[in-house]
Amino acid sequence: MSKVFTITEGLENMGALRTGGQGSVYKGRRIGAIISAVKLLPTPIHSESMDDHNYRNFLNEVEKLRKVNEIPNPNVVKILNSGITESGSLPFIEMEFIEGPDLGELLKPPHETIFTIKEVIKLADQLASALSHCHKVGVKHGDIKSNNIKFNIHSGNYVLLDFGLSVMSDEQRRSSMRHAGAIEFMAPEQNEGQMLFQTDIYSYGVVLYELLAGQVPFPLKDNGETARNNVMLSHLEQPVPDVLELRRQNLPQSWPLLQQEKEMQVPAWLLQMIKKCLEKSPDNRFTNGTEIHEVIIENSISESTEGAAGAITALTAENKILQQRLSGYQQAEAGKENTINLSKPVFAGVITLLLASITYGIFKSPAKTTGLNSALRDSTQLAGKKPMADTVKNKKLQVAVPIVNKDTVKAAQKADSIKLARKKALLAKKKLHKKKKKFLGIFPIK
Repeated sequence: MSKVFTITEGLENMGALRTGGQGSVYKGRRIGAIISAVKLLPTPIHSESMDDHNYRNFLNEVEKLRKVNEIPNPNVVKILNSGITESGSLPFIEMEFIEGPDLGELLKPPHETIFTIKEVIKLADQLASALSHCHKVGVKHGDIKSNNIKFNIHSGNYVLLDFGLSVMSDEQRRSSMRHAGAIEFMAPEQNEGQMLFQTDIYSYGVVLYELLAGQVPFPLKDNGETARNNVMLSHLEQPVPDVLELRRQNLPQSWPLLQQEKEMQVPAWLLQMIKKCLEKSPDNRFTNGTEIHEVIIENSISESTEGAAGAITALTAENKILQQRLSGYQQAEAGKENTINLSKPVFAGVITLLLASITYGIFKSPAKTTGLNSALRDSTQLAGKKPMADTVKNKKLQVAVPIVNKDTVKAAQKADSIKLARKKALLAKKKLHKKKKKFLGIFPIK
């Protein structure tokens, strides 16, 4: 690549990155492998002495930029060097080169025209951090817009670039903004050349509005003078269109319906913050970037706390239900320790088997000998014997044994057998009843 001109000794010009009325941005290369971005300002400085008003202002603003980098911030581009070009005597600022797309590119195809709520809040936080960092050392950016915010593909951070306007004089700034500035992002007071901390706040609000709505509040139809004047007057006089209505109109059709509805639930605090940033009067906006950053931190913590509280409440309720269920199971198991539940068909089968077993035992077991059976047997044995005399110590004892008829014996035996059978049946019935009661206690019917 041929050199267009020499920037300064040891800093090679590798071609233009972007040109405009506010100056041109070139890709520069230091001796070695360090790649940087060089901002060339349009107004030449003819005398590098403190008598030159432009040169003096340039040095003052550069000194402020160096303060910005005294404490590194991941959301602010690093200022590496500044000076006057050898050719053309143009003031320049050398910054680190951020590899990645800017917001303007991220809002064009093949990307979606809007950001998700989560990504908007991420950018809002990081850009507010950048503004707070700059405002604390007295540096006003003055040109916050989509093209000056880059996404660092290596760190995943959004980085604020291009502090070119901050080193211009008021007259240079006024002329530059009127003819070539991104008028869609300009605060009303910038039309008069003013640059306040609140000016950065207004432009910050326009950026967030664009990410949510898919367009800026007052789009520029063309770059003609009439179109630019209309946008300028809209910033001064017209109310800001409803951001949620524009967001609904620009929701990507590729998103599922559930995601589209979810992405319409923009937090109220974020909408209120953007509304305050876009107030026409600087006095009605946030004072500086630090105030905005504190609002974001406070609401982010509040949302996290509410989310955690909701989760704890839900877990507590669920734990209570589980404890109740566990208690019920434990009580049920305690009632089952000494019992066995049987279904009705199984219970009937068991009862049938038990009755059969008892009946079989009754009729299969041999009859026990009773006193009556013994007497009958003795009588039967004596029936066939003759009378005899028993002499005990010189005394004769005669025992008269009655003669027992056979028919009488059989009748007695039969009667005794009937009584015995009845008695056994009664005993068996009582025993069965007792076992049945015990069985029913052990095996309750379901």
